[in-house]
Amino acid sequence: MDYFTILVIALGLSFDTFAVSLSYGVIRSGILFRQASWIAIVLAVFQGGLTIAGYFLGSIISDALKLTDHWIALGLLSFLGIKMIVEGLKKAKDVEVKDYSSIIVLFTIALGTSIDAFAVGISFALLKVRIWEAGTVIGAVTFLASMTAIRIGKSAGERLGNKVEIIGGLLLIAIGLKIFLEHILAS
Repeated sequence: MDYFTILVIALGLSFDTFAVSLSYGVIRSGILFRQASWIAIVLAVFQGGLTIAGYFLGSIISDALKLTDHWIALGLLSFLGIKMIVEGLKKAKDVEVKDYSSIIVLFTIALGTSIDAFAVGISFALLKVRIWEAGTVIGAVTFLASMTAIRIGKSAGERLGNKVEIIGGLLLIAIGLKIFLEHILAS
């Protein structure tokens, strides 16, 4: 898989953490750089780490799934993309803004926003992606997205809302289709 595709996947995965970080910037408009960095690091470590963990689980089962790997990648990425789109389409009043002052709350949110990265890691194993490079790119993009979102949240407020999740979902579906079509056309 080429770096551009990994970068686009990383962007798609980072939209959940972008949305979380955006809401954090909104509710904690006086956040310090050190605090924002801590949040971004935790989110990035979970995102990159669970991608790598998913890869190793996928590696264990990849031989059994070799003939259907492109279908699995399409299914997982489409499911995650649709889930993100549905969440993004929810009315703003249905979305509660969370306070991350507790480390347990932050870790729970980091885990929740990284489940999709775990599924992507499984797909990466089926596609024989260089996981350490992909995990690093995903973590770095997540860190940058989180820091950017906190800053935007501090100044832009809730105007952006759920649009970022819709875009992220569309990106994941597009990547799933790309992987599927590349495999089908190469056969």
